[in-house]
Amino acid sequence: TGAEKAKYLVGVGRADCTGPVAQVPLMGYANPEQVGEGLLSRLYSRAFIVADPETSKRVVFVSADIGMVSQRVRLEVLQQLQSKYGELYGQDNVILSGTHTHSGPGGYFQYTLFWITSKGLIRPALSSIVNGIVKSIDIAHGNMKKGRLFINRGIVENSQINRSPFSYLKNPESERNRYSSNTDKEMVVLKMEDEDGHELGLISWFAVHPVSMNNSNHLVNSDNVGYASYLFEQEKNKGMLPGEGSFVAAFASSNLGDVSPNTRGPFCANTGESCDNPQSSCPVGGAAMCMAKGPGNDMFESTRIIGQNLYLKAKELYRKASQEVTGPLSSAHQWVNMSNVSVELSATHTVKTCKPALGHSFAAGTIDGVGAFNFTQGSVEGDPFWDQIRDQLLGEPSNETKACHKPKPILFSTGEMTWPHPWHPDIVDVQIAAIGSLAILAVPGEFTTMSGRRLREAVKSEFDSHGTPGMNVVIAGLCNVYTHYITTYEEYQVQRYEAASTIYGPHTLSAYIQLYRGLAKAIALNATQDLPRGPEPPLFNVTSLTLLPALSVESTPANKNFGDVLEEVRQEYQEREVAAVTFVGANPRNSAENVTEHNFLTVERYSNISSSWRVLLNDASWDTRFYWSKGSGGRSNVTIEWHIAAGTEPGVYRLRYFGHYKKRVSLFRIITVPFEGSSSAFRITAP
Repeated sequence: TGAEKAKYLVGVGRADCTGPVAQVPLMGYANPEQVGEGLLSRLYSRAFIVADPETSKRVVFVSADIGMVSQRVRLEVLQQLQSKYGELYGQDNVILSGTHTHSGPGGYFQYTLFWITSKGLIRPALSSIVNGIVKSIDIAHGNMKKGRLFINRGIVENSQINRSPFSYLKNPESERNRYSSNTDKEMVVLKMEDEDGHELGLISWFAVHPVSMNNSNHLVNSDNVGYASYLFEQEKNKGMLPGEGSFVAAFASSNLGDVSPNTRGPFCANTGESCDNPQSSCPVGGAAMCMAKGPGNDMFESTRIIGQNLYLKAKELYRKASQEVTGPLSSAHQWVNMSNVSVELSATHTVKTCKPALGHSFAAGTIDGVGAFNFTQGSVEGDPFWDQIRDQLLGEPSNETKACHKPKPILFSTGEMTWPHPWHPDIVDVQIAAIGSLAILAVPGEFTTMSGRRLREAVKSEFDSHGTPGMNVVIAGLCNVYTHYITTYEEYQVQRYEAASTIYGPHTLSAYIQLYRGLAKAIALNATQDLPRGPEPPLFNVTSLTLLPALSVESTPANKNFGDVLEEVRQEYQEREVAAVTFVGANPRNSAENVTEHNFLTVERYSNISSSWRVLLNDASWDTRFYWSKGSGGRSNVTIEWHIAAGTEPGVYRLRYFGHYKKRVSLFRIITVPFEGSSSAFRITAP
């Protein structure tokens, strides 16, 4: 019977974590010019809880559509979970992973370095992520059912390239010869169903950067992996709007450090010739001109192509998954001071990690996004607070730090910058959660392809040698705290972007391997309670400190109201065309700060049967785009586009806009007022 077969209690949940879609810099390319100006797709936190009904042990895995999980996010989530659930969910058994989209709002970090490109610490952005993660866990917690888990793995083709192939080639030839490719092409899928075989959800782990959308994009979205989640959830939650329905599909990050989805490779933007050279540099314009191209005609199409590849492979692996995951649950976690770890490479040779520092190539960026760390100019000049921050950036590293990081030429000695708070974390989470034969390694950054292979192999052999052979070892990336990249010692010697961003020095990977081996051993020997907790990370008392413009009273053109149409739709469209309407708009931040889950738009179809309008799409749909453009004198416009998909039913449609504006009601009181607008009705005709 089903009851005998069900091994675990399983719960899944999904919640919005989008936050402010305007004026907040997007997190990922470190380009202060790349600020949000609208929405392509919503961002979600997806939570999965597995519990052992016998021992009451639990494991929580969360994948959120954000650039990375920051220490600040994690600490605030853990605080909320403790006040709600006591000791049930804590730092040991809760893994928080970011998908690594580069098109989500930034500003949710407490370490100073990240303030520079995201205009400080932005409370509304931080709160929407923290609250969204907690809400997704609440939902999963509230619908735990007896269930079963199945695992499957398979190869994904045509979806990645190694973006630092010259660094990869520095790894030993004997090691490279064991692998058929310079990227990890394997996807691992964990399928979840209840005891009656009803589908609950899945987690897919695959190593690829969600940078199909490049740094010219200003619309908040979840990139290629988010599109894969969207396709899977739309298929399983038939008839529901995007973001609704009980089936939850997470496409989580892995060891994606040197892996790009821009499969056509690097070309010079000005001449069109290849720039696949060790410097990623063009004859005219240098490295700034060298950009990788995705498979599509533009970044929107590339995002869909890569996302669809991931979705189709996950769908096949999910359908065929038959290897059941059984066995005990356990989790192991430590906080470690990564700036001072001694690593025994052999009986006679001990090395150390370093205080964090970034190398020169960090500023250059990658073929997926050119660096923009030119902050000696721009918005911060003349502001004494930011001037003081900039003066530290120009400080000279100590001789000790220089020697420790060799051969890295140090650009920013962040580990020696402490005002107004430390610039980079010292205390880092290392964590493994085991669900039967599946071991999830939660890593605090971006491991390169070969670094990830070494880590998985080391952990697997540790499990093997302590009596738990045959473990499925998976790396979950961008977890718990962000520490940039982790390259191999050999890759580090070449000092490309990933190596320059390996902040704890050349022995960072060896240190992590030693630490994760220790966690694996503790799990295998059932001795996790004996692991030292380690030094607790700080929670700085900064709550909000930002260069974001304050929200102020807004206005409309003469004789117009908020929500009035400025540019109307055409009367008729065919599939594959774009229906667009422009409204008198207001700052979308008003909505994010007023309502937790605000929907900005709907596409509606007129039903003759019921003589009423039916909502067909909302702003979470990938077929709609919401653009906000700020004018002068407190005015702004909103344009809504519907990219009409092939196969859209002919009929009568309209586009609607929902917003909030700021209105002064007295000298000291400004209120937020909701409003809406609608296009005229238009017809879609058969092709």
